[in-house]
Amino acid sequence: QVPVVESGGGLVQPGGSLRLSCAASGSIGSINIMGWYRQAPGKQRELVAAITRGGATNYADSVKGRFTISRDNAKNTVWLQMNSLKPEDTAVYTCNLRAISGEHWGKGTQVTVSS
Repeated sequence: QVPVVESGGGLVQPGGSLRLSCAASGSIGSINIMGWYRQAPGKQRELVAAITRGGATNYADSVKGRFTISRDNAKNTVWLQMNSLKPEDTAVYTCNLRAISGEHWGKGTQVTVSS
């Protein structure tokens, strides 16, 4: 069983929307923080959004008002709803989980925003 499974990436037009999903294996155990990072070519990886088990959220300034992160603790799943997408959002998005068992990463999913 793959411990972290991402889905939802793809090609979308500017102004469009995508929803990324990240499901963690139950073997990971309790997850304190679930987040999404992204990295574009030639750019440093950056934190896009994160959410604690209690629901506190943090967003990069560049995505505030456009992206929404949410989680379901029972399902061990985190989503990133991305609206009003811009070409600058093009990057590989990777799910990051910080659990008592350690830190876990997804393999990443490509998001391309282009006409």
